Amino acid sequence: MRITRIEAAGLRGGTPAGGWQDELQADDNVHTLVAIHTDAGRVGVGSVFTSATLVRGSLEVLSPQLVGEQVEPGRLTERMHRATFWQGRGGSITHTISGLDQALWDLFGQQAGQPVSRLLGGRYRERVRPYASLLMDEPDRLRDHLTGLREQGFRSFKIGWGPFGRVSARLDEQIVAAARQAIGDDAELMVDAGGSDTAWANGYRWALNTARMLADYQVVWFEEALRPDCIDDFVLLREHSPVPISGGEVLTRRQGFEPWIQRGALDILQPDVTKCGGIGELVAVAWRAHDRGLRVIPHGWNTAVGLATDLQLAAALPDVDRIEYITGSPYVDGLTTHGWQLVDGLLDIPSEPGLGVQLDPDALARYSDNPRLLTA
Repeated sequence: MRITRIEAAGLRGGTPAGGWQDELQADDNVHTLVAIHTDAGRVGVGSVFTSATLVRGSLEVLSPQLVGEQVEPGRLTERMHRATFWQGRGGSITHTISGLDQALWDLFGQQAGQPVSRLLGGRYRERVRPYASLLMDEPDRLRDHLTGLREQGFRSFKIGWGPFGRVSARLDEQIVAAARQAIGDDAELMVDAGGSDTAWANGYRWALNTARMLADYQVVWFEEALRPDCIDDFVLLREHSPVPISGGEVLTRRQGFEPWIQRGALDILQPDVTKCGGIGELVAVAWRAHDRGLRVIPHGWNTAVGLATDLQLAAALPDVDRIEYITGSPYVDGLTTHGWQLVDGLLDIPSEPGLGVQLDPDALARYSDNPRLLTA
């Protein structure tokens, strides 16, 4: 089975708010799907957290490394990384490689008749707990939103960005208190400050004081409490915080995570498979973290393809016992033919070959700019 061509499709029309300083609109394009076509008629899909313009530019550089080749994810992905070392290490090219790696693994699984998780070594679990991920809001509206999600069956919740850390310490605590009241004492609550916001202004002392407040509300982890390059402050924060500290969604490749692992800057590493270099890179990070007693819980503010990939990783890795589920996004809930079923607060992990996801052609026609994404 050889690769014949590669297509990209930018998603527009249903883009959820991102919590960023310059807020996203529904027609903004920040998520792009890629599809690798083969001479056997099979198509593998992947998801990239980068605009279609940048992905297509990257594909002009990357496609010659793939077209005509046998489908071999490990070899081909490393080939792409090496071929572009001087052209975009860690930027849009690496993000695009992330999606192509997912698509290669999807094809590899289809060819073998096995789910990706089994090809990665076996399945540690058949179901996993998703946490409902949503932006923060004024306390009363947030309380209503969380109550509705609990009624849908979620038992784990992460609230992030919005006004948190941007108005006052009093409002921060009111938001967290409202969230805890809405979900009850028996549910998990996580808080994401959104320190990768380009306008983030808070530092170590704010983060430590806030962590102490969060401990009073049994918060499971405190995410992106500082700017993503402040590794020294993260080391201090992890040492003194009463709640676990998480981060790493903007880091790429295993080499980017290594200093954070070596220095013990985080309790929980959160690589994003649509940015970090793909499945192979995330697996490498996860096993390195495992050896140091650290947890890996993938960042997943992306698409149904990203979610499907995270589900396969949760099956294949012993420590990945939570995955992120962005709520209210048609790119997650409306992009597949099967949807997602929450039972007892858990999601089944697909056992079909590849990533186990089938994209809905009608949804692609509605939200993407390339009707040829999956067609021969």
